[in-house]
Amino acid sequence: MAGSDEHSGPEVKAQRIFATTHWSLVRAAGRPEAPEAAAALEKLCQAYWYPVYAHIRRWGFGAEDARDLTQGFFAQLLRENTVAAADPERGRFRCFLLGVLKRFLVAARVHAGAQKRGVGRTVVSWEQDVAEARLAQEPADERSPDRLFEWRWALALLEQVTVRLRAEYETAGRRRWFDVLKPYITAEPDAPSYAETAAALGVSESAVKSAIYRLRQRYHAVLRDEVAETVGDAAELDDELRHLRAVFSAR
Repeated sequence: MAGSDEHSGPEVKAQRIFATTHWSLVRAAGRPEAPEAAAALEKLCQAYWYPVYAHIRRWGFGAEDARDLTQGFFAQLLRENTVAAADPERGRFRCFLLGVLKRFLVAARVHAGAQKRGVGRTVVSWEQDVAEARLAQEPADERSPDRLFEWRWALALLEQVTVRLRAEYETAGRRRWFDVLKPYITAEPDAPSYAETAAALGVSESAVKSAIYRLRQRYHAVLRDEVAETVGDAAELDDELRHLRAVFSAR
């Protein structure tokens, strides 16, 4: 959408998809001497702090302990260079991260909070009230913590897609178009009519329909891009997309 989201095509080729991946971020974060390491780890932490925080709360920790443990977990990733052990050939990054988190929480319980070494050090920034409000809005769910972690991970992926699309539209000077058309991406039931949207944007209904089509195409392209960044190679991409759909359908 460089230059104009109304005219750029949605096609994303495989070589572009795998040009910059979360796995490359992981590798960069695992090389503390590299200049991009800090930024790489920060991006990973900011993208996935909520699945980690919510998983810790699901284990039975209170809000304050969960906040400290979340900071402690990411501080440990940084301090011990844990991500250097991640290997795309051994599975998806979300599985690696969940395994490390489980071991961290077991140690936290065994040592009665001694693992909360992130206290006083902010590794990931968020509003505690926002985190708790978000958790409170989740419907009651009896599924295992692992399954819920996957669901929240999937939500985090979709949020990343939305953030990227919003930034693309804003760069092209069409942030208002994105804000108005966003409800149509997933066909939300309360989306306004085409006529209402056309009136709001000052264009024809035909132009609105075309814009929605292009937005959806770009959304799916960016989604594939984001999912590709969490798997080891292109062969796993379609399987992970199917898994993502299954996670939401089960919900």
